[in-house]
Amino acid sequence: MSDHDLNWKYADESVVESEPIVKARQQSLELGVEPVSPAVGAQLAVIAAASRASSIIEVGTGVGVSGLWMLQAARHALLTSIDTENEYQQHARQHFADAGIAAARVRLIAGRASEVLPRMNESSYDIVFIDADAPSVIEYAEHGLRLAKPGGSVLVARALWKGRVADPAKRDEAASAFRTLIAELAPSTAVATAISPAGEGLLQIVKLGA
Repeated sequence: MSDHDLNWKYADESVVESEPIVKARQQSLELGVEPVSPAVGAQLAVIAAASRASSIIEVGTGVGVSGLWMLQAARHALLTSIDTENEYQQHARQHFADAGIAAARVRLIAGRASEVLPRMNESSYDIVFIDADAPSVIEYAEHGLRLAKPGGSVLVARALWKGRVADPAKRDEAASAFRTLIAELAPSTAVATAISPAGEGLLQIVKLGA
């Protein structure tokens, strides 16, 4: 195992997840839904807590792993989470309840993000988290920047997409979409961006104010 791989492994294994997150992760894997890694979850929690997030919107509910990380760190935040799979969202709802998160803090919307996001109010969210339908990531990120408040964050999971984004010879739809998004954002003066290599990569975009 390379030093790089050892670092990734250590970053994940050093994270201690709460019992509700452990249970949600286990169910997610049983259902074949890949959750964010523990290291990415911990980063989401740090960003949510540091920004004192009160409003979060998420594309890709899964069974609630990422939502749990953010809501347990931003203890007064409200989460709106979008997913096409209503069955997964019902599991997520139960995991939120088991974690002691009040039902009023969570709004689950079953539907396609491309249809739901245009209906959401612009400049209304402290955090927009995107973890779904990788080939559509550019569209989702554009919506995310519209929905984020000035100073808010758009966080994009799997931004290094199975290690393929760093290799220009890899031209599959998802890798190309992430590569294009990163390249287009890099010179922008309207945002500040950084990529964490944790998990499959977490692209962090902060919408700068005037």
